[in-house]
Amino acid sequence: MTIKVVRGNPTPEELAAALAVVRARAAAAAAAPEPAPRGRDAWADPSRIAAHRLPQPGPASWARTFWPG
Repeated sequence: MTIKVVRGNPTPEELAAALAVVRARAAAAAAAPEPAPRGRDAWADPSRIAAHRLPQPGPASWARTFWPG
């Protein structure tokens, strides 16, 4: 790992403090477990709606045909 000072003139103590923070964050990121892949949410699964019978036609049937998108 290379760190380059682009602007300014830091003291050796300031450089050591910055390097300690960078190393600590890199170590924490390396030690953290990877998040488990999330499966498809059951709420968004279209088969949840398609598994039910369709409503019978009638004057108010439009209100019972909600299909979330």
